[in-house]
Amino acid sequence: MKTTRASAPGPRISVIRMSRIALMAALLCVAAPWSIPIGPIPISLATLAVYFIGAVLGCVDGTIAVAVYLLLGAVGLPVFSNFEGGIQKLIGVTGGYLIGYLPCVAIVGLAADRFRAKRWLIVPAMIVGTALLYALGTVWFMITTHRTLAESMTLCVVPFLPGDALKIAVASAAGIPLRILMEKILSKARK
Repeated sequence: MKTTRASAPGPRISVIRMSRIALMAALLCVAAPWSIPIGPIPISLATLAVYFIGAVLGCVDGTIAVAVYLLLGAVGLPVFSNFEGGIQKLIGVTGGYLIGYLPCVAIVGLAADRFRAKRWLIVPAMIVGTALLYALGTVWFMITTHRTLAESMTLCVVPFLPGDALKIAVASAAGIPLRILMEKILSKARK
């Protein structure tokens, strides 16, 4: 009588895939704390890392990497801006922007997954993802601070537009080529 081993429920994830997700989550954990306080919302490298993660990992794995980052910060690791952590950052004035990383990375990743042959389409996806990030963050900022839309836009959006445009340029130029390179390396390693 032959016995079979029961398989674990749910989708399987390879060690290589887990490593790529962990590496990109670590990238975000290293980039995000370095920030310049210019007001209630600091300038940081977090959005650059989010764009890059979406371009390299795609929608599903990129979203998982950003979710891991948010969970690490929520439990208190100092991975948010100014080397802070804790649930209070997620429910504080910057919380909407932090949560906004999830739809941003998903949109960028979706474009990277679907339009590899048309790399230039990653730029509009990054712009749309950023607009959604700004919208979620600004609405949450207005709720938590009781400021008007005009005040919130002046404090939380306008100062960040030039820097985010530069981040989009860098991430779109480097992200897809790195993704293609990683895929080539992984396909050779599997042979």
